[in-house]
Amino acid sequence: MPLKSAEKPPNTREERAARRAERREKQRAANVGRAAKMHAQRLASASLLNGITGGNQHKKQIKSADLHDGIHVGCSGWFYWHWRERFYPTGLPTSQWFSHYAKSFDTVELNAPFYSWPTDGTIKTWLRQAGRRRMLYSVKVCELITHVKRFSGTKQLVRDFGFVADQLGERMGCLLFQLPPSFDYSATRLRRILSQLEPQRKNVLEFRHRSWWNAHVYRELKSAGVIFCSTSSPKLPAELIATAQDVYIRFHGVRRWYRDEYSREELADWAQRIASCGAKRVWAYFNNDYNASAIRNAQQLERMLIKSRKV
Repeated sequence: MPLKSAEKPPNTREERAARRAERREKQRAANVGRAAKMHAQRLASASLLNGITGGNQHKKQIKSADLHDGIHVGCSGWFYWHWRERFYPTGLPTSQWFSHYAKSFDTVELNAPFYSWPTDGTIKTWLRQAGRRRMLYSVKVCELITHVKRFSGTKQLVRDFGFVADQLGERMGCLLFQLPPSFDYSATRLRRILSQLEPQRKNVLEFRHRSWWNAHVYRELKSAGVIFCSTSSPKLPAELIATAQDVYIRFHGVRRWYRDEYSREELADWAQRIASCGAKRVWAYFNNDYNASAIRNAQQLERMLIKSRKV
């Protein structure tokens, strides 16, 4: 049947890619304005606090997950359309998806802020959906810092994004800084990064170039109290690196990014290593969202880790 004049043929792969690229550029342009707005909010908040205390306050101690020692396992994101019927029951409104997720996990890694610098309204939504639940958010820091500016002259932006953690308060877990694959190791780059991080926060560095897996990096991160992000992913070292009282692991898939389902044996190996590393807190997030594998694997690993602590 021929197409009517008002109808359009399906988009080609190239057209879809072009549209995605256009959306990404719009997001990146918007991030600059959103960051500037949060900068103003942070300064206004600091000014208000200074006025209330008469300028004699000590440096504010950031509320974090210090009161929630133990095991925190969840997924990298929770809103995936293809989880409908695989995890979210048929007919369950999307407005109730987070509540359903929170029945299984006490933490989630928020990846959306990497693409879009969060607004005040977004943060209030996170707080509202958490409600009275024992829910902790780890937040992936905006790519404006890590990928666009690549930690070059971003100290103010790092402080501005830290205002997200201030607003989340005791709901805050870790700040995840993911570096691009093209960002390889140098001592200069390492010093540049560490000099810009706020030491009172739970900062996590995820590298995507294997040159960062070296003893000098581990020593410097340990000295600075920064968490090295261990990863399970294709072509990167599958090592558990502990540089702080917390360990942070991201499970992307062993053979294929985001699409693998971990076997019980593979998870048991990770559980044994985690249990033996002596960490005070464990943060583990599954990013193999395809086919809802992340849900099943996160539940399996959490059971293994809880069992290991009872032994």
